[in-house]
Amino acid sequence: MEYVSTRGSASVLDFEGVTLAGLASDGGLYLPREWPWLSADDIRDLRGLPYPQLAARVMQPFVEGSLTVEELEAICERVYGDFGHAAVTPLVQLDERQWLLELFHGPTLAFKDVALQLLGALFETFLERRDARLTIVGATSGDTGSAAINAVAGRDRTEIFMLHPEGRVSEVQRRQMTTVRAPNVCNIAISGSFDDAQRHVKRMFADKTVTNRLSLGAVNSINWARLMAQVVYYFASALQLGAPERKVAYSVPTGNFGDVFAGHVAARMGLPIERLIVATNVNDILHRAISAGDYSAGEVTATQTPSMDIQVSSNFERLLFDVGGRDGTALAEQMRGFEDASAMTLTDLQREGSAEIFASTRADADETARAMQWAWRHADEVIDPHTAVGLHAALAAHYAQQVEAATPIVTLATAHPAKFNDAVERAIGVRPALPSRVGDLFGREEHFVQLASDYEATRDFILEHASADAG
Repeated sequence: MEYVSTRGSASVLDFEGVTLAGLASDGGLYLPREWPWLSADDIRDLRGLPYPQLAARVMQPFVEGSLTVEELEAICERVYGDFGHAAVTPLVQLDERQWLLELFHGPTLAFKDVALQLLGALFETFLERRDARLTIVGATSGDTGSAAINAVAGRDRTEIFMLHPEGRVSEVQRRQMTTVRAPNVCNIAISGSFDDAQRHVKRMFADKTVTNRLSLGAVNSINWARLMAQVVYYFASALQLGAPERKVAYSVPTGNFGDVFAGHVAARMGLPIERLIVATNVNDILHRAISAGDYSAGEVTATQTPSMDIQVSSNFERLLFDVGGRDGTALAEQMRGFEDASAMTLTDLQREGSAEIFASTRADADETARAMQWAWRHADEVIDPHTAVGLHAALAAHYAQQVEAATPIVTLATAHPAKFNDAVERAIGVRPALPSRVGDLFGREEHFVQLASDYEATRDFILEHASADAG
């Protein structure tokens, strides 16, 4: 499998190369040159497989040439055999049409675990093969940080510097990062937004001062391997609901567009997805882009759904490339214009291509709370506010008849409600408890560094404290 950059000028790489590189050298994001296709019979053959085996079968075309079938199967068995639910990503029925796909049964109680536990294992495999080390630099709006840290803490060949916006993540999210004691982990709180942190990370990958000294790796969803792992649970849930004979629709709470883009990949592979509903909070750049072609960033508004408090969605570039003719040169010019002006208008081809499968809905604080109340009163389910944004969009799609009446609508439940217990308690009067498997999170000492939202200060700190040599 060959991978190309969305901006057209970076070297073509194999799967091992894109996993270790993360961001392309031209500032773009890697995608497969061509999408693998599964026929209806191929999809039927996946029915009944345990999640690790299903994962290996779905991902095998993407890793061809870098991992053997046996190597990938062994990695998947090791990674997914340690989740808190035997099904890994179980489905829960809310009513005759609405479903939840629970993605929070990993070690840090968020959907990021499904991908980052795999990514940690892939890093280890490829670095041992090369006898190399990697410095991981990441930015988090809440859940990526803890999941990435958990995946690599204590490993010999990786070190991780994770940036989070100070005061803009929940206490549980912060503590899941800052209470990890491992010599290869460093948490950095910056006095800015997630978008600021994300800009610092992307800039470091293009900064020769950094890349000449360190081998950088990415754990954010700019890393293709992360998205690849997320494709699997679309197959797992659709198969349970009758695919390939029956279509399924998905409502996906998203800020950085990675989780919902994985659904687009599943559809490109042949999975019968009728609709992907992009569910945003009031930081609604994606809703405006999908519904009106207006991709313009504003100021980030802090909300009860901090993981979605994002104005610049990195993975949206992948969609624009894929539905806009796969013209890297044209997209590079378009993205440069956006980076200069923080605004752009989608082309007719991009708008038409995205409209084939995507819809979008925005939820404010009151609508988010009402969705939590609906789940509690009608289905006896406690959900976190991010999931509630998705459920609001799913219910809106049902009432507006945006999805065929016979099509089930699955909302991706992206985090355990106890990660946002204050918001849940305000909405439904119930304070969810953390599962016992996370241990004494509030009894452990925190360790993190505070820095101004300044690129040079962040870069210099990482260079001073990193130990992994380039090469």
